[in-house]
Amino acid sequence: MAKQDTTPLTEAQREIMEVVWDQGEVTVTQVRDELAQRREVARNTIQTMIVRLEERGWLNHREEGRTFWYSADRPRTASLGAKVAQMVDRLFAGSPEEMVTALMEYRGLSSEEADRIREMIDAAESKAASKSNQKTAKKHVKKHGGQS
Repeated sequence: MAKQDTTPLTEAQREIMEVVWDQGEVTVTQVRDELAQRREVARNTIQTMIVRLEERGWLNHREEGRTFWYSADRPRTASLGAKVAQMVDRLFAGSPEEMVTALMEYRGLSSEEADRIREMIDAAESKAASKSNQKTAKKHVKKHGGQS
């Protein structure tokens, strides 16, 4: 399996990944045909980009005769997360708080959106606390040899 590159996808790479995510499993020709409906693209260009996406850990393939079938190795959310992290770093000096402040001040949030965000924060805090407790338990076992 290829090493997972965390660099955000370019627009062209994301366009290819959108076709893969939408269709599940595709050939180079299917991707080219889909993208050709929007603009002129060369099959060789698409093939090169797909190979690069596989090298970066975004795609994997299986062979059926002489045909390579490509499928996503990462969910759509992985691409969005990398883009958001890049945006926070570039536009908000790495501060998620500044991003949220800008969102609330300039766009606003409905009460339903605020409730969903609170639920996400609560879930993230619970997950972080659970991980912290696991680390503490491992340190205790290591230090005391499993004896209390």
